[in-house]
Amino acid sequence: MTLAALSRDELLSLRHAAEARTWHILDATEAAWTERKIFHVLVVLSAEPGPDCEFPAKGAYWALSRRKMERKGMETDKGFKPCVAMTAQGVLVSWLWLNGACSAFDRGTRVRQALAPLLEEKPSVLSVWYAGPEKLADVEDLLFGVLVNTTVFPFRQKQAWSGVSQLYWQGEQPTARQWQQTGEWAAANTLVRTLTVLPPNRLTPRTYRSLLEEWAQQEGWQCQTWDMSELERMGAGAFLAVVRASSERDAAIVCLRYRATRATRRVALVGKGICFDTGGLNLKPAKYMWDMHGDMNGSSVALGVLQAISRLGLALDIDVWLAVAQNEIGPAAYRQNEVLTTLSGTTLEVVHTDAEGRMVLADALTLAAREKPDLIVDFATLTGSMQTALGTRYSGAFVHPMAMKEAVERAGETSGERIWVFPQDEDYDEALESQVADLKQCTLEGEADHILAARLLSRFTEGIPWVHVDLSASLHKGGLGAVASDVTGFGVRWALEFLDKWGGSPV
Repeated sequence: MTLAALSRDELLSLRHAAEARTWHILDATEAAWTERKIFHVLVVLSAEPGPDCEFPAKGAYWALSRRKMERKGMETDKGFKPCVAMTAQGVLVSWLWLNGACSAFDRGTRVRQALAPLLEEKPSVLSVWYAGPEKLADVEDLLFGVLVNTTVFPFRQKQAWSGVSQLYWQGEQPTARQWQQTGEWAAANTLVRTLTVLPPNRLTPRTYRSLLEEWAQQEGWQCQTWDMSELERMGAGAFLAVVRASSERDAAIVCLRYRATRATRRVALVGKGICFDTGGLNLKPAKYMWDMHGDMNGSSVALGVLQAISRLGLALDIDVWLAVAQNEIGPAAYRQNEVLTTLSGTTLEVVHTDAEGRMVLADALTLAAREKPDLIVDFATLTGSMQTALGTRYSGAFVHPMAMKEAVERAGETSGERIWVFPQDEDYDEALESQVADLKQCTLEGEADHILAARLLSRFTEGIPWVHVDLSASLHKGGLGAVASDVTGFGVRWALEFLDKWGGSPV
């Protein structure tokens, strides 16, 4: 391990950086701000305030609103924009109202926008004041938005902001379940984003495996690793082809297992964990190699979902299969036109070495399917064509059977992480027909590559009910929904919502 790699202490610190914070409860008075030296406050109302509505710093709000309307020559200030003003005591207040925000995505977006001017000043203390006729209907989206945006990542900057260390809550009180649930949602999302932003010289396959072992020990999960020697013995030719050029033999498929009390169903989560992707011999140009340390995002999403499920006690048994590797260049790198034999015995003709994700996932899916779970869900930053199809505001999915389509998309609506299910009709398989192997890995044309990748992966699921999530929304400039960072942590809230409705219930 090089000096640039993560130390054991740093690995453990990542776990604590992703923990949910503790809220302190305050009286719903403005005087409490001065007493506790609180200078940054988010005031959340269920509706835009009317003349008879009582809320903190009401005078400052109305003065600001009048000035805005006079400046714009408007009789009313239509539409949502956060209203920000400073009180006479020097407290910066941002007012947020939730009327008209009909979806979790819209509510999360408003919370993010209203927090932005407060967090721009990098406060160490923040207070949230919540009230309104709708009581606590939207409080989970509010709590989640505050928690995910007040934790900072482990960047190496001398003047880095350390985040909000003290959070205060005023007004209507959430239930104990709401506190716990949103805290774990936020901790899991923060874990995903923290891992995804780590640079490739600090999160290597070796250090990632060390982190997974430490995490499993801390959380009480079982951990089993198939290293390269074991995968060679088993014949995992697709996975091994991708890692042939790596300077270290540190790639592996890692399985983490959680067993719940009174569980009646078992889910396998599969994640693409490519710690850096050069594209292999079909080398990516610089523009598209940038941020390829984040090509392990699918594995971090699966890990985050596992953490939240085990901590919240959903009655599901979970097996998480992570394909941890790098796609490097070198004399031993795999090449176009090679014919490889996968773990399942299916032969693949290599068409493009930058289609490595479906190679490592093929063997990981085979291992997962052999244990006959009730459902397989895989996560991967897999294809550029999914971003072409949807941009980075949605992620795409494929399901088998198609009867799950409505549940998958509904979970996207209720979680605020929007998903669109694509077709995968069998006639797409014509493009994957090979003259020298059972299947082509992909095509050179790239047409409908997200669909062809799903059709290929479906061959390794043994007909088990399956959802494939192509994470085109893992990175969105300026943030997305409730999350303000470019790296979004997309997938955790969707998966928790989907799996809870599919077969889990609180213990």
